[in-house]
Amino acid sequence: MTSRLERIAQQRRQKLDRIRTRGIEPYPHRYHRSHTTQEAVALLKRNEEGLTKEEEVSVAGRIMANRPMGKISFLDIRDGSGKIQLLFQDIDQFDEELRELFKDLDIGDIIGANGRLFRTKSGEPTVWVEDFTLLAKSLRPLPEKWHGLSDIDKRYRQRYLDLIANTEVKETFQVRSQVITAIRQFLNQRGFLEVETPVLQPSAGGALALPFITHHHTLDQDFYLRIALELHLKRLIIGGFDKVYELGRIFRNEGISTKHNPEFTMLESYQAYADYNDVMNMLEEMVSSIVREITGGYTIKFGDDTIDFKPPWQRLELRQAVIDYSGIDFVQYPNADSLRAKMQELELEVDPQKNWGRLVDGLISTFVEPNLLKPTFTLDYPVSMSPLAKTKPDNDRVVERFEAFVGGMEIANAFTELNDPIEQRQRFQKQLEGRQKEGEIAETIDEDFLLALEYGMPPTGGLGVGIDRLVMLLTGQQSIREVILFPQLREKP
Repeated sequence: MTSRLERIAQQRRQKLDRIRTRGIEPYPHRYHRSHTTQEAVALLKRNEEGLTKEEEVSVAGRIMANRPMGKISFLDIRDGSGKIQLLFQDIDQFDEELRELFKDLDIGDIIGANGRLFRTKSGEPTVWVEDFTLLAKSLRPLPEKWHGLSDIDKRYRQRYLDLIANTEVKETFQVRSQVITAIRQFLNQRGFLEVETPVLQPSAGGALALPFITHHHTLDQDFYLRIALELHLKRLIIGGFDKVYELGRIFRNEGISTKHNPEFTMLESYQAYADYNDVMNMLEEMVSSIVREITGGYTIKFGDDTIDFKPPWQRLELRQAVIDYSGIDFVQYPNADSLRAKMQELELEVDPQKNWGRLVDGLISTFVEPNLLKPTFTLDYPVSMSPLAKTKPDNDRVVERFEAFVGGMEIANAFTELNDPIEQRQRFQKQLEGRQKEGEIAETIDEDFLLALEYGMPPTGGLGVGIDRLVMLLTGQQSIREVILFPQLREKP
């Protein structure tokens, strides 16, 4: 039995055939529009203010509504800038070809229209159509409703329909573009150089994450999709670029959640002759200025909370924050077994394979992170959790590292970068042994990076910012999938 949607699609194909039979090309190569819909609305306003006298426009867009009233019809069309109303005053005024074409128009078709701008009695900006043409026949009906959990999967799989049906979704991705542009402007104005580094890498380094593996047939060699931008960017610091950054896609073969997607966008920046305090000040200034540029102020609504980004941000020493929120002083439990036993006393589910550093990370994500709603820096992490960071001069058990949290989630991570090649090799070796012991894939140490480090890297401050999470905050979204145009989804059965 044919479904309703199949019947509509069949009817539209019949209309397409009729249009072609009449000698009309339903998918022409081009169309000249004089104004976008919003440019036409702005022109109408200037006309009304006596600033201009230009009334004739050519606009184009997708038909989103059709309101027939006898021989009069009002159509709403939408393009990338917004929407405008079209008035077909008297269909009989058109020649036979256009009259028949008008009958075969459907919601979802893309048309171009020429005519005079005016405003209706209800105040609606409108084009009085004198001529029109079909630019693309839509063979499937647009979705009528996009509400409720049952539609979420389809919204993500068919994002193009989501963008057509929900203007607020398009606005989210416009904000995303604004954020990325603002970041570039901020860093460029401070003398940073934007660069590009390899996505395919012979070893996976720069973060504690499982990589995706692929194979290059000509070289007969396995490669990893990068899990971080760090090691290649630090090579450039060694090579003599004092300030570099990259906005790039990262790939991690790990879980999917409202805060995690297997591929996501990171900003990483590196500045020679700086430490994590310099980076902290820069991040605070950059994010607060972006919030002000996009929203006009320092405060945003995120869920039920109002978040104020105005500097200075709260600063907490990590050890004390974990004590305050969990009651556990991880320094008093210096190995995995003792810390695991203490966590089990709190009835926490503890993976027996996790090492001490990952157990501490679990305490942070379980107890500390959800409580950090206002912008907060957590400072000074155990050295075992930060193999690429430099230890503090007065305490070799912790490193100069901070993480930035807002809205109960991490948005940034930064170090004073370790630049001692001998200590870096020892840290890499210890990290590798630990991951092999946990049963994870056997990584290789990035020997080329260690070789580069032996030529000398100046004191450097490094920063990583999760762009997707930052956009979540600025758009009030609770799921990372809402700010990634095409998120990863499980294959449909």
